[in-house]
Amino acid sequence: MASSGEEPRSSSPGRAGTGTELSPTADATQLDTAEDFEVLEEEEEEEEEEDLSELPPLEDVGRPPAPPREDTQAPEQGGGEAAEDPQEWLDVLGSGLLKKKTLVPGQGVDTRPRKGQDVTIRLKATLEDGSVVEENPALTFTLGDCDVLQALDLCVQLLEMGETALIVSDAKYCYGAQGRSPNVPPNAALTLEVELLAARDAPDLELLSGKEKIELANRKRERGNFFYQQADYVLAINSYDIALKIIGSSSKVDFSPDEETELLDVKVKCLNNLAASQLKLDHYEAALKSCNLVLEHQPGNIKALFRKGKVLAQQGEYREAIPILKAALKLEPSNKTIHAELSKLVKKHADQKNVETEMYRKMLGNPSAAGTPGKCKDKLPWSIPWKWLFGATAIALGGVALSVVIAARN
Repeated sequence: MASSGEEPRSSSPGRAGTGTELSPTADATQLDTAEDFEVLEEEEEEEEEEDLSELPPLEDVGRPPAPPREDTQAPEQGGGEAAEDPQEWLDVLGSGLLKKKTLVPGQGVDTRPRKGQDVTIRLKATLEDGSVVEENPALTFTLGDCDVLQALDLCVQLLEMGETALIVSDAKYCYGAQGRSPNVPPNAALTLEVELLAARDAPDLELLSGKEKIELANRKRERGNFFYQQADYVLAINSYDIALKIIGSSSKVDFSPDEETELLDVKVKCLNNLAASQLKLDHYEAALKSCNLVLEHQPGNIKALFRKGKVLAQQGEYREAIPILKAALKLEPSNKTIHAELSKLVKKHADQKNVETEMYRKMLGNPSAAGTPGKCKDKLPWSIPWKWLFGATAIALGGVALSVVIAARN
């Protein structure tokens, strides 16, 4: 598995991906699980600690669905104050699961931020019992890119510059059924106090340095990893796509060979994780395309070979899938997962050939007779034509001889 060293992380204070659990990066402990399989491309340092004899970690591990929440009413405010007149609350989605109330008015509707802009907010997050689980004086993220909790992404675009608002969100738009260790339990609603501090256009991708582009692409990829861990594969695909667009964007800045290599490494990780997410949604053609793009850069990438073999197997293309899995097994002979998958496909391929043979036999009008030995069944169709041909030939020769004798007498 290709990896080019530990991935860089943003070091700017308040930037999404640093210093806050509500930021886009997945907690490292979430990805470095005790499971034996590996799905997501992580830093080389993490991969060395994992048991790579089997892959991938989340392929066969499902999560139980979260029980539906019956209480969808807005909880009390984080500071313990009861919510005031319900008419003051804006039902953002019309479902009662996400509500917003203005505490301090802003500078006007025309100062609201736009999707694609980088926004900076002051954030305080509390549980329903009022306990504070997060505070950040300057959290910066790209609006609309799903870099942060969905509750923030959906509501911040409704804030005016300088406005302070209270956002009450169901767990569905926060940390869901998994929660966030150690202080956000599963299925926990959150109350978010948010102040919009700044909004500016996102940086021009063409002017980013190699290091900046790598850091930005990695933040999007890590957010995709977070969504994958939450089993939200649609949003995971969205984040991986954004990362790939950043990597593939044109540049007016020259990159060093090391930076080019690192960008390629991030691209391969995104494509591999994209394929894993697409497989979860049964998007086989898209997953096959993602695997092929990886193999164009790294023909010996075991994850891409393994997933390509699985995609082809899901499509019933056992003849094509088997040599691909054999190639992966040759690269890592001790891999138990590839062994098991290959054995399963060989058996399925044999069963498929038996079914096809019987189908062709019936199509040719020669259904197998019950109780007839195999040898006789094979010879019987050909015995009658050969006897007929021999008799016809003998009659023809006799006729010719008779004609010769008659002609000689005349």
